[in-house]
Amino acid sequence: MTKEFIETGWNLDNSYARLPKTFFTSQNPTPVRSPKLIILNEPLATSLGLKLKDLQSEDGTAVFAGNKIPDGASPLAQAYAGHQFGHFTMLGDGRAILLGEQITPKGERFDIQLKGPGRTPYSRGGDGRAALGPMLREYIISEAMYALGIPTTRSLAVVTTGEPIIRETKLSGAILTRVAASHLRVGTFQYAAGGGTAEELKELADYAIKRHYPEIEEDENRYLSLLREVIKSQAALIAKWQLVGFIHGVMNTDNMTISGETIDYGPCAFMDTYNPATVFSSIDRQGRYAFGNQPNIGVWNLARLAESLLPLLHVDQEQAVTLAQEKLSEFAGLFKSNFLKGMRAKLGFFNEEEEDASLVESLLKIMEKHGADYTNTFRALTTDSTRELVLHGISEFTEWHQLWQTRLSRQLESKEARIQLMKNSNPGVIPRNHRVEEALEAAVNSGDYSVMERLLKVLSNPYSYAPEQSEYCSLPAPSIRPYQTFCGT
Repeated sequence: MTKEFIETGWNLDNSYARLPKTFFTSQNPTPVRSPKLIILNEPLATSLGLKLKDLQSEDGTAVFAGNKIPDGASPLAQAYAGHQFGHFTMLGDGRAILLGEQITPKGERFDIQLKGPGRTPYSRGGDGRAALGPMLREYIISEAMYALGIPTTRSLAVVTTGEPIIRETKLSGAILTRVAASHLRVGTFQYAAGGGTAEELKELADYAIKRHYPEIEEDENRYLSLLREVIKSQAALIAKWQLVGFIHGVMNTDNMTISGETIDYGPCAFMDTYNPATVFSSIDRQGRYAFGNQPNIGVWNLARLAESLLPLLHVDQEQAVTLAQEKLSEFAGLFKSNFLKGMRAKLGFFNEEEEDASLVESLLKIMEKHGADYTNTFRALTTDSTRELVLHGISEFTEWHQLWQTRLSRQLESKEARIQLMKNSNPGVIPRNHRVEEALEAAVNSGDYSVMERLLKVLSNPYSYAPEQSEYCSLPAPSIRPYQTFCGT
């Protein structure tokens, strides 16, 4: 396949390709039969400096399908490792190819990756392809996360390939174009530590610092600072997940980024009824990645990063371990601080009082005991419509509500300011699982993308409390089967 310049505004660099060859394999996408552009993220494309008209052309679609390579691209598949459900495995981009890094008009750098463009050396027997449903699901959820203010990879486009893929049944093939601050993972460092040289590990760490944390380049022990910064980023990220009821579903170490962005939206979902034990993923039979266990898994994953970095932390192994343990011990406090700060905002608190943590804990216990919806409970507190909740009339909640009102009365800020703080902190709408499934079913089974488009529009401004959001706040109908999600294939 020859490189061809497509006049779409691509301005690609390939800094990752300048790392040692250990970390990747040069690999072109496999062309597909008849690509069709299904959805294009126009605001994201514009921010990247891309030209909408050209992206929507036949040549633009060909780039998203992997049939044409834009000028400046150096396609590659990244190598990495990972603990998957606690078991270590050598991995890599089995169905993803990095085209390059788009330099935006503001000078920012973003990875442009095709997901589902064919086999790579890391495919381990797979076909390297992806189905339409999971790719649209990632588009919906990742863009919803972005609108919620949660660091995340984003979705630029989805194309169908015109070719079926075989799983349990025949499915429509598709390719997602993913945009990320980078695709550096904890698993990338595990790969370097396990199969690379000491110099290659150092080069990778220096690259990560330069790309994501340049402010620490001159630190006395910049590798310890790198560990510290990733711990801080992940503590803040996971707290944000907990504050909106997001369940990642597959927190393997290869799905934890060095940048602090959420990545991989396979079996993820949002919690309806509050329950820390909630699991949706069909393969998480032991609840390893349950909602309430996400902070614990976060620090477990970070410990694997610390292990990988040990040779860089100190020449003395014992001292390196001590330094790493000291940094890891900070995660719990960082997470708690971020979570409590977010909960204070969700409850309308401008200042801090010692009793706040117990007030939050009491509310969550009441919600769990009585099966209250997580999002709608905070929405009702925001709009003073708690009569609509299952908690209304329950003595425990009535007592808690009085304590909350008393706490609010000790603030100097106005009621209007408090309501605005709560609206800015409590989404009026989230991507409810039944709404996502409704949109995917219409798109995949009927070729009707209007349901998804309406959902995306509502999710694009979750804190607006607009009237048109109301129908998207309703809970799913009772079902004898619990909701399950599956890894995208």
